[in-house]
This record gives sequence, C-alpha cells and structure tokens, in this order.
Amino acid sequence: MCRVLGFAPSTYYAWERKRQSLHSQRDADLLGSIRRIFAKFRGRYGTPRVHRELAREGSNVSRKRVARLMREAGLRAKGGRKYKPTTDSDHSLPVAPNLLKRDFHAERPNAAWVSDITYVWTREGWLYLAAIIDLYSRKVVGWTLAERMTASLVCTALDKAARLRRPAPGLIFHTDRGSQYASHAFHRRLWRHQMRQSMSRRGDCWDNAVAESFFATLKKELVRDRAFDTRDQARSEIFEFIEVFYNRHRAHSLLSYETPNAFEDCFEKKKAA
Repeated sequence: MCRVLGFAPSTYYAWERKRQSLHSQRDADLLGSIRRIFAKFRGRYGTPRVHRELAREGSNVSRKRVARLMREAGLRAKGGRKYKPTTDSDHSLPVAPNLLKRDFHAERPNAAWVSDITYVWTREGWLYLAAIIDLYSRKVVGWTLAERMTASLVCTALDKAARLRRPAPGLIFHTDRGSQYASHAFHRRLWRHQMRQSMSRRGDCWDNAVAESFFATLKKELVRDRAFDTRDQARSEIFEFIEVFYNRHRAHSLLSYETPNAFEDCFEKKKAA
C-alpha cells in the first residue's frame, strides 16, 4: 500500500501510532464521563441508561463502545436477587375480579394504579413498605412504611395517593389477593375514593408484574447486600430513593428513557396545547 501510494513505511507506522493514541485518549475521556454518570446514579445504571445519559449530554458514541469501556473498567449495575413474597392470600375475605387482565398500559395518568407490599430489614427489625404505582407513567404516587403489615399500612398509602392525585371516579386499583387489600377497612377506603378494585389470580405474580418490578428495582438498587442500622435510616433512604431518584431522575426504558415525572409533564403539555 505504501509503495502504491508513494509513502515510506515509517510514515504509515507513525500515523498508525498517532491514530491509536488519539483513540486511546478519546476512550479515556469517554470513560471519565461514564464513571461520572455511573457514580451520579450510585452504580444503578447499566449500559443502556449510561448510553442514554451520554446522548443527553451531546456525546455521539455507540452503545457497543460504552458497553466495552464499562466492561473493561468493571462497571456493572447492581444485580438483583430473589426474595420471598409477602402475600397472605389464605383467608376467607372477599376477593375482586381481575379487571386489568395483565393489560398494564394506560392512556392517561390516574386511570389505573397497582400496589403491593414488600419488606426491608434493619438492625432494629423489619419495616414493611406499601407502594402505589400509576400505570401510565410508572410513577410511585403513594407509599408508606410501618413496623407491622396490617390493613392500616395499605389504607394509609391509598389515602396519601388519593389526597395528592385527586383521581376522577372509576380509577382501577389493582393488587394481589393479600389479606390487607381484601380487608373491610380497605374496601371502605376504595368506596370512599370511588375506585374500582381489581385483584390478581391466586398465586400468580405476573398478574401484578408492574408492582413486582418496582420492588425488584428497589431491592436491587438500594437494599441489596446491606442492612440499615436503624428504621429511621431506612425511612430516610427509601424516601430519597422514591421521591428524589426514582420519580425525578431515573430513566425508565418503557418511557423511552424519560423519568416518570417528565413523562407526566409531557402529557400535561399535550393536554394543554
């Protein structure tokens, strides 16, 4: 090639070394940006979300290149692990029909909510978290923590969500068949807020997959491989995770990598236009 083009081989090798040096420098600069984003989101972001954040900042790089640099640097998003269910459906309380039938799509906010309960271990004992998620934006619209897993746990979460969102009558509220959601106290709350109750089939976690997915994210990105010293510490960090990080900053793949808050803001702007 050098002979045909009339270049000395030394000229080619000098150019190749310079090219490799420039490529290495660009990789180093890009890895610095990747490390910054990875640290900003506390190791919770894998390649797709890191790549999306780089694009938001104006970096035109391929996803494969981001994946390679993260792999070589040992940057891996926090992984998940299995955890036991908290549902007690072995009761004689009345259950509602499944109105969703695994259709987890909503055309607008406050059309359908899903809810579930999970547990968080602290060195002072267990904490139980009830969370309510809007199917349109996947935003956590209501949640509460308590030391006991009673009907008041889910009633309080529902009251908070209803007070904040003020949904129109007819909202579908979907859960599993847990005794807390089947309780008379919770039925009265739904009637008061003019909501329609929906329940999963017995023992079928896929019927409430959106709530299960949120708790898997919480466990993976906040709780995994650690123990909170106190319940107050757990309350503080769960508050930060939900209200600051998850709703406002965490890009959601189902929302074209928008955040739940931004996705709802877009809906309101389109509605007002």
